[in-house]
Amino acid sequence: MSRVKLIQVKEGVLAENAEKAESMRERLRGKGTFLLNLMASPGAGKTHLILETIRVLGGQWRIGVIEADLDSSVDAERVAETGVCAAQISTGGLCHLDASMVDQGLRALGEEDLDLIILENVGNLVCPAEFDTGAHVSAMILSLPEGDDKPRKYPLMFSACRALVVSKTDYAALADFDVDAVRQSVQRLNPDMPVFPLSCRTGEGVENWTDWLTDRIEKEIGPRNTPLNPA
Repeated sequence: MSRVKLIQVKEGVLAENAEKAESMRERLRGKGTFLLNLMASPGAGKTHLILETIRVLGGQWRIGVIEADLDSSVDAERVAETGVCAAQISTGGLCHLDASMVDQGLRALGEEDLDLIILENVGNLVCPAEFDTGAHVSAMILSLPEGDDKPRKYPLMFSACRALVVSKTDYAALADFDVDAVRQSVQRLNPDMPVFPLSCRTGEGVENWTDWLTDRIEKEIGPRNTPLNPA
């Protein structure tokens, strides 16, 4: 008989996090607040997509943003300039967010007064996919300059998300990127995941993304019955 005792630390951590995340999801649902977890590699355009989403949906939903970074508040400051409430989580070197970290951001924002909270996760295509943040939906961004081979290199991320934004399509003439090849790779990993090619610089394709997001919000928390600024 083996005398070695195996302790499954990772499994225990993930299980505890999943329980916390589910509790948060239910809490937010009860308050009519939708949480979107947005993941991508550094430089893919997470903050730019958030700013465009605020531009399109800001008149329909009360929006807040939680920004996560290793050690910076630059993105949160850009979001705050739009007038949207933003909270910054500094991970101190950690390459992902877990449910407890997100809960701190939620409480800093004051979730009772918000319909949509967008969480910008740490820029990474590996670690963030492993941790349930308590979000109702996770989406990811893949930019044209990164290349079209990423679904094959990082299958967990593409499997864990419910939507893929292919960003920076205005680089199409400069990038060797095959959108159809990405669609085929994604189809094998995640058959129901929609793909939204768009450019935040030109605005092309952005409303396809925001229409999908609106549909998910309304299915989760219901439509807004009164305008944000009634006369």
